[in-house]
Amino acid sequence: MRIAVLALQGAFIEHEQRLRQLGAETFEVRQLKDWEQPKDGLVLPGGESTVQMRLLSRLGLLGPVREAIAGGLPVLATCAGMILLSEGRLGTMDIRVLRNAYGRQSGSFHTTGSVEGVGRHVPMTFIRAPYIERILSDRPQPVANVGGHIVAARQGNQIATAFHPELDPDPRLHQYFLDICAERRPAEV
Repeated sequence: MRIAVLALQGAFIEHEQRLRQLGAETFEVRQLKDWEQPKDGLVLPGGESTVQMRLLSRLGLLGPVREAIAGGLPVLATCAGMILLSEGRLGTMDIRVLRNAYGRQSGSFHTTGSVEGVGRHVPMTFIRAPYIERILSDRPQPVANVGGHIVAARQGNQIATAFHPELDPDPRLHQYFLDICAERRPAEV
């Protein structure tokens, strides 16, 4: 299993480490030639969504990434990655996101919660986190709520979380993502 990790900015190394612990091979996407490698899935990490969006556009990655996700490439998007998938950006997930919904860095917090498909007592670290303000169609399914706000959703092969599963030792969300990648992967002959 080969997973592309967007490495333009943000918390990408932690995702790579978690995926490797689970037996996946990872590679970093920093330019178009990196993107053109074979891949079974994509991670859009946390960081600064505006910077990531500008870099995707400037490097010629915006169209190819959008097209691959719309074509069914599994994606795990965390925090800023969730913002990237939303309305007005890549637009592959029918959600409207409220950026920095929990305030500044001092508003960061940690909790646990249930994530449908993953389990109960999932650690959730929120850092200047967004949440899903509105579901725009019947395609995205909310899979986790905290304090009355949607903090994770799934639409087809896309999983988006407002929190950072890569910062906690619990591997279940990354394993859930790899399971989705494996389901989509053609059977080897």
